[in-house]
Amino acid sequence: MIINIIKIAGAAILSILLAEILHLDFAMQAGIVAILSIQPTKKSTITTAIHRTISFIAALGIAALTFHTMSFTTQAFLAFLFFYISICVFYHWESSITVNAVIISHFLTFGNMNWPAMKNEIAIFIIGILAGILANIHLKKDVDYIEELKTKADNQMIKILHQMADHILTEDKSDYGYQNFQKLNRVIHHAEHIADQNYENQLRTNDTYDQQYISMRKNQQVSLQEMYKLARQLETTPSTAKMISNFLITVANEFDQDNPAHDLLEQFNQLNQKMSQTPLPKNRKEFEDRALLFALMQKMEEFLQIKANFMKNHINK
Repeated sequence: MIINIIKIAGAAILSILLAEILHLDFAMQAGIVAILSIQPTKKSTITTAIHRTISFIAALGIAALTFHTMSFTTQAFLAFLFFYISICVFYHWESSITVNAVIISHFLTFGNMNWPAMKNEIAIFIIGILAGILANIHLKKDVDYIEELKTKADNQMIKILHQMADHILTEDKSDYGYQNFQKLNRVIHHAEHIADQNYENQLRTNDTYDQQYISMRKNQQVSLQEMYKLARQLETTPSTAKMISNFLITVANEFDQDNPAHDLLEQFNQLNQKMSQTPLPKNRKEFEDRALLFALMQKMEEFLQIKANFMKNHINK
């Protein structure tokens, strides 16, 4: 927060002082251009600067046409606004309308668009735009923080897997709440934001690994939630429950960013085969609960396959 305040105020003050040193008219406007040019990330700041530069050139062309046709009157400026706003809306340059319209309005004060007047307004625009870019030049990928968030998300999933392993073997599930999923959701949501921000602060590279990793964990979260719902419906402890509980613990213990999940999928297949050889259910309730556990296992396979596919794609790249 304090850094942003210093950055924005500093860019505005620097722009105004430089404009005054150069004895430009409407020097304060350079500070406004700088403030409006500062965006949250490097890429968005540069993209905004490019769009505003193109739209500024368009504004100068439209202004020259309208003012030289209708003279430097209010009616001419209104005509300029109509055509300029139409172009900005068409090309999605809405953020450029205000600042460029104010700059063009200065020509009404000058009463002409000769070279000294044009040079004054171009200089104000360039100073403001460059100050906005320089204010964000320090931004870079925050490696430590995104790693911390990825670890938090992983640890929360491990906690959920251990909790699920315990509750599969417990008939009383009254304390089996949704709190851990709420925490996981908050961490993943925040990690998505930081990963996107990190990506936007890279100019030389386009490393999307963190974004893809968080997306992978987000997809796994969906599978975990389905498993949770199935586990909550269990009313008994079927004969296959212990095997599944042990497997969930194994998955939790081997939960690692770099684990390709191939061995876990192999263990899953072995467990699936072993479960198919267990004696048939003795009653309807056991049949229903074993069916729930079977559905839970299918979601577990989906959970593991998501990680395996991610690792395969990452290695190929």
